Amino acid sequence: MKIEQIYTGCLAEAAYYIESNGEVAIIDPLREVAPYIDKAKENGATIKYVLETHFHADFVSGHIDLAKQSGAEIVYGPTAEPNFKAHVAKDGEVLDLGNVKIKVLHTPGHTMESSTFLLTDEEGVDHAIFTGDTLFIGDVGRPDLAVKTDLSREDLASHLFDSLRNKLMPLADSVIVYPGHGAGSACGKNMSKETTDTLGNQKKSNYALRADMTREEFIKEVTAGLVDPPQYFPKNAVMNKMGYESIDSVLQKGIVSLDPKQFRDLVERNEAIILDTRASSAFLKAHIPGSIWIGIDNNFAPWVGALITDLQQPIVFVADSDREQEVVTRLARVGYDNALGFLENGIESWKSAGFETESIQSIGAHDFVGMYDTEFLNVLDVRKTSEYESQHIEGVVNFPLDHINKNMNQLDRSVKYYVHCQGGFRSVIAASILKSRRFDYIVNIEGGFNEIKKSCVKVTKYKEPATML
Repeated sequence: MKIEQIYTGCLAEAAYYIESNGEVAIIDPLREVAPYIDKAKENGATIKYVLETHFHADFVSGHIDLAKQSGAEIVYGPTAEPNFKAHVAKDGEVLDLGNVKIKVLHTPGHTMESSTFLLTDEEGVDHAIFTGDTLFIGDVGRPDLAVKTDLSREDLASHLFDSLRNKLMPLADSVIVYPGHGAGSACGKNMSKETTDTLGNQKKSNYALRADMTREEFIKEVTAGLVDPPQYFPKNAVMNKMGYESIDSVLQKGIVSLDPKQFRDLVERNEAIILDTRASSAFLKAHIPGSIWIGIDNNFAPWVGALITDLQQPIVFVADSDREQEVVTRLARVGYDNALGFLENGIESWKSAGFETESIQSIGAHDFVGMYDTEFLNVLDVRKTSEYESQHIEGVVNFPLDHINKNMNQLDRSVKYYVHCQGGFRSVIAASILKSRRFDYIVNIEGGFNEIKKSCVKVTKYKEPATML
């Protein structure tokens, strides 16, 4: 028996490869399926099952493409109603995989179709549970992401209470927990950086598994502090339930080289927006007017999903050489299937064609602090409200990047704004969006709050929100 966790950091997502005696099950695969198929071929094995723990909201699964290309059977737990060929298993149904068995445990709560897969080894001993978004390391799945349900989040939390106590907690302490996500995912509130643990350790350390916890206490704690999920979550869940375009078609359409004139014409005819994915330093120095920057080397896909509100939005993009396929692939992971091509030879070809570029001023934290100590500055802290409330520069306005599109009317285009986040990534995204909307007086603060604190500026714990200026 072989178990491999395939973890994708930018989505904080874990897929799983399970192999026994030449047969393979893939659990919760990403959109691009070639790596799973290649791995099975290398091992001389056949993919028998594609197991889906639920209809995912935070990414588009590769279940449909993987089943078509491998001949595997897609399996969901009870109550699932997919719009494509799949086996909807009964609670307690056992699937044979080589010399091992996988039992389907219906564990509703995160969503109503959510299920956990219990792996029993060759000796008949319960070895591991693949919990999807039912149970994380240090947390449980949030109960407010189900697609089109009449149940409240409190109702779903009550179902989750029962699922954990009746289906998972009675299992042996030695059983290994393999969750669907780790820290950084918006599918939970307080996930650990660890991506696996024993069930026994989780019974001791996970707040949601306290043995003396009442249903009412559980519901209160699990639903407390939930913030609105990213806007793309329900749209991805619908894609996973209803079906989607083949990843090969998406790549074929998106990996198209556009010369500067072709690129410019698409934008000027309002047929596409520009997404710049290069290093932030390169973008700040020179970029195409109207570009939005989201760097490929960080949490690219989740921020695309949070900030570009239309999954069907046509996109043309600027990328470093040889990373064009990566950009299209990572867009498709969160359902943005309408990339139309990239700028041939990058920003240099744009300049060589005589087309205009813009820049955004950027200053170091030390220089910013020196100015802030001696004069009045309009400063936007684009971190999450929880980060701001924990600690922030005295007098600075909280302007979370997550809500920039709906709050932009609070700003004044004639005012100069200094923008910072925690480490410097989100502030450049915010600066690019503001610049693209003709806020021309934007200054990015390099290194963000991490560097600002080192420069002796006065910070404060949360008191009252600073008013917008």
